[in-house]
Amino acid sequence: MKKKSGFTVIEILVLTVFLVGIGILFFTQKAEIAAKNRDDQRKTAINAMHYSLEEVFFKESSFYPTEINEKNLISMDPQLFTDPNGINLGEPESDYRYEATDCSHGKCKKYTLRATLEKEDDFIKKNRE
Repeated sequence: MKKKSGFTVIEILVLTVFLVGIGILFFTQKAEIAAKNRDDQRKTAINAMHYSLEEVFFKESSFYPTEINEKNLISMDPQLFTDPNGINLGEPESDYRYEATDCSHGKCKKYTLRATLEKEDDFIKKNRE
């Protein structure tokens, strides 16, 4: 009897299942890393807004604005007002929100900055008390 060389159907199935499993694991991890990266971008933007409000705007004006944008926070990179999805702060679907409170005649005493994250609870920064 001659022995045939090659792979059996079982060996091919085992290899296929193994490769599919590795592929699923790779793409799952890739998606997790990408989401974490987007969350880090959101946190960086909120921290930059907070710093600009506290260290530049408030020190010069002694109040907080009713809304923030690249015109009144000129110390900040304007690209940071756009979330990782390409939506600007203040637009309805934006991941970023600025909520000014205790306002009178366009001058506010308090604010809350909020970023909606994918993998964690909202990232929140408030004015210094």
